[in-house]
Amino acid sequence: MYKTSEMVYSHHYKWSAKADQASELNREEGYEMLYFINSLGKTWKWSGEDKGAYQKLEKAIKTKVPSNIRTHGKIKNWIEENFKSFWDSI
Repeated sequence: MYKTSEMVYSHHYKWSAKADQASELNREEGYEMLYFINSLGKTWKWSGEDKGAYQKLEKAIKTKVPSNIRTHGKIKNWIEENFKSFWDSI
């Protein structure tokens, strides 16, 4: 499981909202990002021990996924469809 202390952009997030399963992801809210990253890791059956993969996922959500893609499902789909084009570069 990815932890707050391991997050690359932890100092850039607001930490006021509770983690939930809202359909749109607020990429500026730390708890939402942490929840979403961990839920993707669980969906993809990642080991919680590979901190680097979780950090890459966080970077991808913050810097690669187009900002007009906002829902959890669409972000997940975009990453699955496009990860080969950016994964090694982040």
